[in-house]
Amino acid sequence: MNKLESIGEQIREYLEIKNEARDRALQQTRTIIRHCSKAIRAAHRNEPDACQEKLQAATDLIATLKDTLAEYPDLFHAGYTRSALKEFVEASIVQALLTDQALPTPEALDVDCAAYLGGLGEAAGELRRRVLDILRHDEFDEAERLLGYMDEIYGLLVTIDFPDAITDNLRRITDMVRGVTERTRGDLTTSLRQHELKMALESVEKKLGSE
Repeated sequence: MNKLESIGEQIREYLEIKNEARDRALQQTRTIIRHCSKAIRAAHRNEPDACQEKLQAATDLIATLKDTLAEYPDLFHAGYTRSALKEFVEASIVQALLTDQALPTPEALDVDCAAYLGGLGEAAGELRRRVLDILRHDEFDEAERLLGYMDEIYGLLVTIDFPDAITDNLRRITDMVRGVTERTRGDLTTSLRQHELKMALESVEKKLGSE
């Protein structure tokens, strides 16, 4: 039984260290998500320097997170860590697409495929937000460009037909992307028709005024 007590003490020490690592990781993931949220906000405000600064801060902290959990892969694949990585992918993709830059790859972001696909899908929601904002200013060409990206994102996600355990519940995100894409298409179509009607009425008014 003395040996059992020794085994128990070793287990307690290991779990104590692991729990401390988990607590640090939780704090790090919260900070990563906060940096990414601010990066997305800066991207929508056309503040590229501020956006890049927050993305770099998130990148640095993700490297620290990986070091923190290097010995605990089960913690690294826990829900809170996955959420932070997807948020980072989302922010990076939003920044690239809103500024018409090359789409970052999973390798460039140093994330696994499931996190990348999840972040890619979530980015579609931010593209819709941007489309709705610029439609108020009749920026139809830009809205068409962003809707095209949304179509491409959905076109890719719908072909990823693997179990949720592998793709981290990608089906739910794919359904969300389909919904926001169709709603955005409808909003753009309505805005275009309203704009055309407005232009037609203004043309008639000019003709009547000149007679």
